[in-house]
Amino acid sequence: MAGKLYLCATPIGNLSDITLRCLEVLESVDLIAAEDTRHTLKLLNHFEITKPLTSYYEHNRKEKGYMLADEMLEGKNIALVSDAGTPAISDPGEDLVAICIEKGIDVVPVPGCVAAINALIGSGMPTGRFCFEGFLSVNKQSRREHLEAIADETRTMIFYEAPHKLLATLKDFEKVFGGDRKISLCRELTKIHEEYVRLTVSEAIAKYEETPPKGEFVLVVSGAEEKIEDFSSLSISDHVEMYIKEGLSEKDAMKAVAKDRGIKKSDIYAEYKLLR
Repeated sequence: MAGKLYLCATPIGNLSDITLRCLEVLESVDLIAAEDTRHTLKLLNHFEITKPLTSYYEHNRKEKGYMLADEMLEGKNIALVSDAGTPAISDPGEDLVAICIEKGIDVVPVPGCVAAINALIGSGMPTGRFCFEGFLSVNKQSRREHLEAIADETRTMIFYEAPHKLLATLKDFEKVFGGDRKISLCRELTKIHEEYVRLTVSEAIAKYEETPPKGEFVLVVSGAEEKIEDFSSLSISDHVEMYIKEGLSEKDAMKAVAKDRGIKKSDIYAEYKLLR
């Protein structure tokens, strides 16, 4: 019988945040796969857990992923942990999850800390709808294309960023999103020096140009304001024709106009046909 893969969320700072279930799983599995075995060993020693450790990280994820899957197919239960927080989020663990699913191995998430969620709920930004954008590419063109693709995103956006790249990222935000966009810069989450800095993008640039940033950051950025288009200057006929020129069928064009104007499609149909 095949073993299982347990995705174990570990503390992002304060060790007291580990869950009882996570400790039970770490104590029961046959092997723990870790992003940095030295880092994870400190965690295990703190809780007096003695288990075999193996490395699983960005540069060995393909080869090692299939090796771990083979061990699970032979019956071993394996726990996957990252250095902090929930594995498989902006993390090579997502590859291992895909391999396990491909091979019919059960994947069991063991929930706990997620830096992105902690930062979001402490940011003061809307939390009803949000999107996670992870780490931006180090390639300037890829970064710019990524940001331009979400320039009109109305949901709250969450990014991860390293301190040495923070200022460059903030300046890219200013170019694409505008300097007045609200941002919450979160660092040292759950630790003694936990900090939430709530500013505009331009204000954040000024702050960190004066005081070099330290620590890993979670950036929570407000979404763009929803654009409300005014079609009152268009006749209904011209409005329908506008959508037809964009490639919609007559039926779909009338449906779109009804939605834009907040009136019944039958009313659009009656007036459009009357004028033709």
